Amino acid sequence: MSIICVALDIPLSTLFDYVLEEGIAVQLGQRVVVPFGRKLVVGVVMGYANESELSAERIKSVVQVLEEIPPLPAELIALLRFCSEYYHHPLGLTVMAALPVRMRSREPVKFKEAQNYTLSQSGRALDLSQFPKRKVVQQRILAALQAGVLSAARVRELSPGAPAALKALLQSGWVESCALQKGVLPYAPTFTFNNAHTLTTAQQQAADAVTEVRGYACFLLQGVTGSGKTEVYVHLMHRMLRAGGQVLLLVPEINLTPQLENYFRNRFPDTELVSLHSGLSDGERMKNWLRAQAGQARIVLGTRLAVFTPLPRLALVIVDEEHDASFKQQDGLRYSARDVAIFRARQSSVAIVLGSATPSLESYYNAQSGRYRLLKLAERAMAQAQLPTVRCINTSNALLQHGISEQLFTALELRLQRGEQSLVFINRRGYAPVLMCTACGWLSDCPNCAGKLVLHLQDKRLRCHHCGHQVRVPHACPGCGNADLQPVGIGTQRVESALRERFPDARILRVDRDSTRNKGSWNSMRRQIQDETVDILVGTQILAKGHDFPNLTLVGVLNPDSALYSSDFRASEKLFAQLAQVSGRAGRADKPGEVLIQTFFPDHPLFRALRAHDYDAWAKILLEERKSAGFPPFVYQGLLSAEGVEAARVHAFLQRAREAAAGLAFKVEVYGVVPAAMPRRANQIRAQVLVQGESRKLLQQMLHAWKPLLDAIPAQKLRWSLDIDPLEF
Repeated sequence: MSIICVALDIPLSTLFDYVLEEGIAVQLGQRVVVPFGRKLVVGVVMGYANESELSAERIKSVVQVLEEIPPLPAELIALLRFCSEYYHHPLGLTVMAALPVRMRSREPVKFKEAQNYTLSQSGRALDLSQFPKRKVVQQRILAALQAGVLSAARVRELSPGAPAALKALLQSGWVESCALQKGVLPYAPTFTFNNAHTLTTAQQQAADAVTEVRGYACFLLQGVTGSGKTEVYVHLMHRMLRAGGQVLLLVPEINLTPQLENYFRNRFPDTELVSLHSGLSDGERMKNWLRAQAGQARIVLGTRLAVFTPLPRLALVIVDEEHDASFKQQDGLRYSARDVAIFRARQSSVAIVLGSATPSLESYYNAQSGRYRLLKLAERAMAQAQLPTVRCINTSNALLQHGISEQLFTALELRLQRGEQSLVFINRRGYAPVLMCTACGWLSDCPNCAGKLVLHLQDKRLRCHHCGHQVRVPHACPGCGNADLQPVGIGTQRVESALRERFPDARILRVDRDSTRNKGSWNSMRRQIQDETVDILVGTQILAKGHDFPNLTLVGVLNPDSALYSSDFRASEKLFAQLAQVSGRAGRADKPGEVLIQTFFPDHPLFRALRAHDYDAWAKILLEERKSAGFPPFVYQGLLSAEGVEAARVHAFLQRAREAAAGLAFKVEVYGVVPAAMPRRANQIRAQVLVQGESRKLLQQMLHAWKPLLDAIPAQKLRWSLDIDPLEF
């Protein structure tokens, strides 16, 4: 009897035994269909066993072996086992979460043959400089096709009007459909590399340092905004691709993938690149995942889940904006894609580059202590592009109109006169954070959360940004009937309204989660900015990083002070990174940039370091504070969280968990039960217990001993989770 151990999408910390009928063979990593309860489910074979704890008659048989997709490689299985153990998450849930949705289904994986397009003979003879200027989208498609074959999906990315323009080009005979040759230059020793830029001395030294290393090494590439970190990535990729390898490039947010994808396609026109992120359909994601697994895709660009992509010839891993909190998953398998990427690079004996202008304190400390190798780019790559001048506007003695000072209004007007672009940054969407009654003091509280309903004036709604609850704006105070309800505080919509009132002829564009909700809206907005059909941008953190707008010379920052007195010990670290990133959008070309920060505390050390562009000075202050307070990176943490409708049940569970931890003989601190930062969300009462140790190994040993005790505690009508290396409390 052949017994196999199968990982299932079941929240139990075990594998499940099944028997193979005679004559049936499976490989490790292969998907199988097995009975579980009254259902048939898909699982992944994780191992073999000679015997089982179950009696022979109780072991069920495998129903079907799914063979249309190759098995998961051994390296990926080992990586998933590591994640399950380190993050204390059931192995079955870990494995299935890493797979594309289509691979979790019993349905056969089938794909339509993708339609591809190329220039016809007459299309190649076209002189685009003589092409009618009014046909902008057609011209854009023709220019893109000059670099090579494009898929239908790539054409659609060029413009919302691309399908109609493509149809016209096909009818004109300038473009024709074609079959894409599979396996073109899969591991060719030479390929086209558009070497558009010569590296600066610092960039060259950084690239050389990485390529000189054989085997695993972790590099922290610390470069000021505009220093050309992406160009270093390109040259490193070129060297690895030329040797026949694959490259994994992780970025924190989906908004950064389209422009990077276009950039790398232009630099490596005949190298297959795929992207993996939540904006893709299930079919697109599956197809791209399989191309990577087959070795056909040489460059994989993706957000955090892409770290689990199978790559048989992995040669280099790059994590851009490594400090970004978006790399940390906040539910289910609570992994850090950056940390998993480091483990994966070590597992595959390849180099990994962590890039950032403002590294996380953990990475910076590792570089200072010699665990990582530090590479620095201290100046902007373009000789004529200087770091922007940063000034603080003291708002304690300034008159503000809708949160905007007269100095900032004057600076915006000056840019309008020069024909330059400006960005007004405020990290709060909506019109105002709260609606208040001037008579009785009523505030627009969320009925489900310990937070406020945010006023969205354009659609006349009050919305909770935590649970999604929304209501129409009341005509009068629900408490006393007073009709004088006033917005308190400012959000992006209110700033946009104030700017339109002050500059009625200016072209103003608001970029936040509300305005970019529809698919393709952000790509369209980005083109407007690059085509300079926008004068003033109003935006949240979507605009803070990774974007290069040469004509943008002014950044105004509104209301950043709340992070200075936050209960989150990482708040000031995040604020510095955010302000440094958004400041870096100004003056990236030959026009000088200026940053104006409105604050009540202009002499705070954070703002002093920002004005001097001195991350190292600020990091030194923070590290000294963290060391004296006993916070990461000098200690390692785990956070047990629980939530439920009844506060008594939640606190009783956590108290029993704390008592179980206290009974373990490990030198690990176990703190008391405390409310979460948001103690009530979506009608769930939330509380937590923090455990902390000076050694990662010691903390992990304690957690491995604690987890079975947690599983044994009754937890009816509540949910609990364990978060390793938590970022949010």
